[in-house]
Amino acid sequence: MALFSKKAKQGEAEMGFLDHLEALRWHILRAALSILICGIIVFSAKDFTFNTLIFGPLRQDFITYRFLCSLGEAACLTPPQITLTTREFGEQFFVHFTVAFWLGLIMSFPLVIWEIWKFVKPGLYDNERKVTRGIVFVCSFLFISGVMFGYFVIAPFAITWLGNYSVGTATVNAPTLSSYVNYMTMFTIPTGLIFELPLGAFFLGKIGIISSAFLKTYRRHAIVIIFIVAAIVTPPDVVSQILISMPVLLLYEVSIMVVKSVERKDALALEEGEALPEPADQNPQ
Repeated sequence: MALFSKKAKQGEAEMGFLDHLEALRWHILRAALSILICGIIVFSAKDFTFNTLIFGPLRQDFITYRFLCSLGEAACLTPPQITLTTREFGEQFFVHFTVAFWLGLIMSFPLVIWEIWKFVKPGLYDNERKVTRGIVFVCSFLFISGVMFGYFVIAPFAITWLGNYSVGTATVNAPTLSSYVNYMTMFTIPTGLIFELPLGAFFLGKIGIISSAFLKTYRRHAIVIIFIVAAIVTPPDVVSQILISMPVLLLYEVSIMVVKSVERKDALALEEGEALPEPADQNPQ
């Protein structure tokens, strides 16, 4: 894959290293600008950002708790009755700034991926462009789905268990605002990245680093690891562990099918003796 290749046309010189740096600079600036704009919007909507989004899993009327309680009393969860504290001068402002950045990144994620794709796309071969068609949508969909799963599923279970956990009557849960926000960040953004597993498997399979046989061979190991992680981030009961583990296991199986499809297409192309096409023309940014 020649990311920076370009056919010379009508006497024009190929883009040099500095030209690529200039193009990359503008892509980075546009991506950073999209994060900044979204971050400013989030920062300005302080009441909605915190009282509705960030503190949502602390309220009994949160959609996840209402859904579980509708299934029956046994499935009902009760969020902890805690008051978040601040112990450092200016902590609330800096937490507000941090939340605005992360939410701005989440909101602008499709635009950031689009800018990355626009930088990479001109150097791809025609068949590579065809294979990766729709990659911006798929990557954005998987990431946003992972973030929503972490917010609506992992966060309520983890907050309920951790907030109600106690080692004795002499202790009182009084978490700081920054601690709570850090945990919310951990429950959501890493989950969004984990949901990119099928896409990562696609590219690793495309360049031959992993195979469907490899993923199948180590399926049992993956299942054990997934359930261990689920046991760490959820209350110690079988129902919640299965609730967390099943989507990740499904993503693992989807990854196997994705890699197998890549192998099948590559084998078919090899049998047909398909020649490697010339890279597509690159239009300067």
